Amino acid sequence: MESTTGKRTGKRTGKRPFLAAALTTLALALTGIGTATAGPAQPADAATAPPAHAVTGYWQNFDNGAKVQKLSDVPAEYDIIAVAFADATTMPGAVDFTLDSAGLGGYTEAAFKADIKAKQAAGKSVVISIGGQNGTVSVNDATSATNFANSVYALTQEYGFDGVDIDLENGLNSTYMSQALKSLAGKVGPGFVLTMAPQTIDMQSTSNEYFKTALAVKDILTVVNTQFYNSGSMLGCDGKVYAQGTVDFLTALACVQLEGGLAPSQVALGVPASTSAAGSGYVSPSVVNAALDCLTKGTNCGTFKPPRTYPSLRGAMTWSTNWDATSGNAWSTTVATHVHAL
Repeated sequence: MESTTGKRTGKRTGKRPFLAAALTTLALALTGIGTATAGPAQPADAATAPPAHAVTGYWQNFDNGAKVQKLSDVPAEYDIIAVAFADATTMPGAVDFTLDSAGLGGYTEAAFKADIKAKQAAGKSVVISIGGQNGTVSVNDATSATNFANSVYALTQEYGFDGVDIDLENGLNSTYMSQALKSLAGKVGPGFVLTMAPQTIDMQSTSNEYFKTALAVKDILTVVNTQFYNSGSMLGCDGKVYAQGTVDFLTALACVQLEGGLAPSQVALGVPASTSAAGSGYVSPSVVNAALDCLTKGTNCGTFKPPRTYPSLRGAMTWSTNWDATSGNAWSTTVATHVHAL
């Protein structure tokens, strides 16, 4: 997700040792051993499921030059907020999350958890994002799949996340990631939110591991927010080459997914919030809106004309709410209004 202009600076240290204890507690609970303890945050229920047409924004748990935010600062236009990022641990497949309190101006864990609850009370979904450009999480066998599911579930219990976002940019095994995600969904239960943010190249063919994963978990998948930037030219669903940064790039490449097996309600357009948010591929909010119109209504298209319209297209995503705020929330103000009116 992070571009060369959007990286975390430096390596965060000081991870809490809660993960091993949380996994032990979870294992005991699942086998009926031990006593229940009070206090863990709980994910939201199905009543707070994302709307039919939704806007997703990534919230940065680090300071990289974009405006630093608390979750409470994220505008109400965002329906799904992906907290970026959870990091790999020394246990294969397992992840942990550490709030960058120092980098975020003293934002405390108590305030962070309270803000998650407040967003959920307002009808929003908050998920924990796994990966990013610098992420090294690897789920490539049954053991790491189990570790992944258990550790992410532990985070949903500790923080109250509604689910998970998969933003792995360094390889993905569809067999074991699908296994991990289905296991996680079973643990979280009703209201589980699953989003994905593959790179453009990852969704060029149904034979790609990322695309195969999306199709394998289609029954629990909320939305795929493909990153239509930092990619160079790619093939559209008509077999023609399209250059990034154009309405045709958005529509012709989204068409690959729409015609490749995903439901329109599981497809959204992922774009940078500003020119500073990505190395290449930025399009203005008006171009995003034109692409949404083209795909849902057949209007405002460029050269590419989709084979049919997709009125239930899910919406749009941006990296990031912080870069959006840096630009005066111009992206969310323009695109979210359009998405919600679809």
